[in-house]
Amino acid sequence: MTLKELEPQLLALSDNEKAQVIQLLSQGKFFQGRGIEKTPGVCGGSACIAGTRITVWGLVEAYRIGYSEADLLRSYPPLSATDIANAWAYAKAFADEIEAEILANNKIMDEAH
Repeated sequence: MTLKELEPQLLALSDNEKAQVIQLLSQGKFFQGRGIEKTPGVCGGSACIAGTRITVWGLVEAYRIGYSEADLLRSYPPLSATDIANAWAYAKAFADEIEAEILANNKIMDEAH
């Protein structure tokens, strides 16, 4: 089946179903480069840079508190610039998911103190 053949079926999906399709596609090597993956039992199933335990939400949070992309590359030697670009693309596509993971982590940290 080609994308052209599949397009009418995709467009007929509900918004919720379309979101599920995007989620399903993003679990593989959907984004350019090493990609983003979710593995049950690894980092709580959070989206990670493929082949690592570096979470997308962790990179987003580090960037928000002032780490530059260069800082992230120095702090995480396995990362490439493409990995960071993939993380930003994933975070943009799944902003609600990333926000929820950041909030959950902050809540855990607050309770620990």
